[in-house]
Amino acid sequence: MSVTVRVPAKVNVQLAVGAARSDGFHGLANVFLAVGLYDEVTVTPADELRVTCAGPDADQVPLDRTNLAARAALALAGRRGVEPAVHIHIDKDIPVAGGMAGGSADGAGALLACDALWGTGASRAELLAICAELGSDVPFSLVGGAALGVGRGERLTPLEVGGTFHWVFAMAARGLSTPAVFREFDRLAQGRDIPEPVASAELLEALAKGDADALAAATSNELQPAALSLFPELADTLAAGRGAGALTALVSGSGPTTGFLARDAESAEKVAEALRSSGTCRTVRTAAAPVPGATVL
Repeated sequence: MSVTVRVPAKVNVQLAVGAARSDGFHGLANVFLAVGLYDEVTVTPADELRVTCAGPDADQVPLDRTNLAARAALALAGRRGVEPAVHIHIDKDIPVAGGMAGGSADGAGALLACDALWGTGASRAELLAICAELGSDVPFSLVGGAALGVGRGERLTPLEVGGTFHWVFAMAARGLSTPAVFREFDRLAQGRDIPEPVASAELLEALAKGDADALAAATSNELQPAALSLFPELADTLAAGRGAGALTALVSGSGPTTGFLARDAESAEKVAEALRSSGTCRTVRTAAAPVPGATVL
């Protein structure tokens, strides 16, 4: 017997970042959208815990107990007194180290899959608590849809979305470390007051109305200057997408994947084709949002 869970990538349509806290994290106002790029996580009983991975850039995914999927299995097993003897196989399609929460998605997927395989009957609240222990983006990977994340991003409030948004994502030639981007944010912020992060009322209204133009006008990512400082070539990708007619262009989360909002599916394909021929990125994908979170198949 095995259980497979499909879990989506995310894009941050707003990422407001506060000053570093005493615990080393930053306060965030993080508006997530789950987008239709997916990893699939399959768990099967085994003699011991092991992780395998296939798909684009699978060679960059750790296969030891530092992998969030392995950590999720260990966390649930520890809480429930279960032996974590499972083979976790990850079919990757979310960019690795791309700022789209691929590792977090795998953690949420493995958690839901192990819960189903072992029949633990864990409540949604318990699963979300384990997700929050695993990482700031993991709870949203479980929930999906659209949500505002506060604290370090793990405390979620679901958001109303009044339509479908069409996105294009350009994958860069190399990854970016999220901790390194936050360190660069701190370096760039030295000597200035950093306000408390709050969600944009205009952005939340645009989501609720399903208004792509209004959403484009309200998107923001306060980690983007840090990502561009560490990876200046991303500016060329952003410019190529804007030049092709994207309504807005931004670095996704800590990067280096860049996201482009288009007015409709046809416009998204035009932006994608222009980016493919621009020579500024490695691969390009289109996806619609929002989509559901982790789902047992």
